[in-house]
Amino acid sequence: MKKLMTFLGCSLISIVSFSQFLTTTPSGGNKKASVSERIGLTDVTIHYDRPGLKGRVGKIWGQLIPVGFTDPGFGSSKSSPWRAGANENTTIEFNNDVTIEGQPLTAGRYGFFIAYDPNECTLIFSKNSTSWGHFFYNANEDALRVKVKPAALDYTVEWLKYEFSNETDDAATVALEWEKLMIPFRIQTNLVKDQVASFRRELRTDKGFTWESWSQAAQWCLTNNTNLEEALLWADSATSVNFGGDRNFGAWGTKAGILEKLGKNDEAAAVMKKVLPLGSMQELHQYGRSLIAQKKNKEAFDVFKMNYDKNPNQFTTLVGLARGYSANGDFKNALKYAQLALPLAPNQVNKTSMESAIQKLKEGKDIN
Repeated sequence: MKKLMTFLGCSLISIVSFSQFLTTTPSGGNKKASVSERIGLTDVTIHYDRPGLKGRVGKIWGQLIPVGFTDPGFGSSKSSPWRAGANENTTIEFNNDVTIEGQPLTAGRYGFFIAYDPNECTLIFSKNSTSWGHFFYNANEDALRVKVKPAALDYTVEWLKYEFSNETDDAATVALEWEKLMIPFRIQTNLVKDQVASFRRELRTDKGFTWESWSQAAQWCLTNNTNLEEALLWADSATSVNFGGDRNFGAWGTKAGILEKLGKNDEAAAVMKKVLPLGSMQELHQYGRSLIAQKKNKEAFDVFKMNYDKNPNQFTTLVGLARGYSANGDFKNALKYAQLALPLAPNQVNKTSMESAIQKLKEGKDIN
């Protein structure tokens, strides 16, 4: 009987111990939340607990949330900022390096704190993201501090929240909002650096077994005028027999574009002359138009003429010849081919465009 009572007593202790680990609602009725957004190629994620106003309008800032640093009365810290939420640490995580209000911060997960001040708040990103609340805050663990100005809201926010706004391709503003106040800060990413690094990683995976991936990476660098030396190597891979892009006009065009950006104009011209026979009707037409944009009018005419010889009496090639002649000042022949193209227009938009071009040519104006 004694053994049975001992067993039951141990079992009861075990049940009580395990019951302490059951999931419950957050203390104080605060809501757990997270918000995440991709800025450029950087994922930004904030985990926090949301306290509610509960009728305390006018009693939050400077009262419930004290000014500056205070002694929390528990734990090892004697001078702590606000935990920027309720209960556990608020954390913010970046999978790439960023800048916060212009100050660099490396990729990682940080505890997020705010030393509130009605004129200028201090935002703190701590290397310690695992401690509970602000009770163990240690200034020696700060990775970054920045100062921002709080702003009044013309509406009331019942439950504290974080929101992303003012997004661009490589930046966004994050704002803590509660009661009638917001505390915003700007996150900037290095999209070019992150994208190039992503290409380098991905081209070493299964994606690097196709010419399209190499060409896409090279074309992105060409479009953004960055990392051109390495992009040329990627274009070499894209146009090689091994990857299968040696018969693709677009891949060769990307390589030629990079060569031009690098000042190797003769090499670029030689590449394009070699691969012109590979181009489709539309590819050659667009290439001719790009030459006109570069004021290479004679070269453009040669491309349009070649395209017409390969694809005679097509709307696209007739328009090409009209543009080629016009670019070189021969409005008479340009008008002839524009008029031939008009009845072949595939839709009303193209028909209207050709009618406008014909009128311009009759007035002796270039249609390009």
